[in-house]
Amino acid sequence: MSETKRTLIEEGTELKGTLTSTCPIVVMGRVDGEMTGPSVEVTESGTLCGKAKVTELRSRGELAGEFDAQVVELSGRVRDKTLIRAQSMEVSLKRSDGRIEVVFGECELAVGDAPDKAKAIAGAHANGRGKAAAPAGGESAASSDGVPDAPVNGGDKNGSRRHKKIDDAEAAS
Repeated sequence: MSETKRTLIEEGTELKGTLTSTCPIVVMGRVDGEMTGPSVEVTESGTLCGKAKVTELRSRGELAGEFDAQVVELSGRVRDKTLIRAQSMEVSLKRSDGRIEVVFGECELAVGDAPDKAKAIAGAHANGRGKAAAPAGGESAASSDGVPDAPVNGGDKNGSRRHKKIDDAEAAS
């Protein structure tokens, strides 16, 4: 019987520094530092803090830091100020005491292909400072922050319109 080689960080083990492996990495203990390899699995008892660049990242434990992977599967905990970049991401919900709960700290998730900077700049210039042009006929348009802009006046003699943002109280009524 042949066993698949893996790099194991056992429960009760703490590693600080840089870890590079040609085998899948399984973290059952704690890793603080930088990690590269084909894949990393963080078990329920594991914690990975720092930076990791892997093809696949599966975590049922705790993540904190900056992670780059093609495929990410999360069902554990993501701490504050964590950045995860992935081509695809799956988040599995855990049931505890009859509730479904997902816990994300203050973090950034970037899923899919990286945006083309030149296209984004060209698109912003084409729309006039990044905002969509107001539709004709007095309809409201969404501003860049997602809050609708409402026309205040019918427009001046040149046809321009002034807009004000609808505040939460006006939007609720």
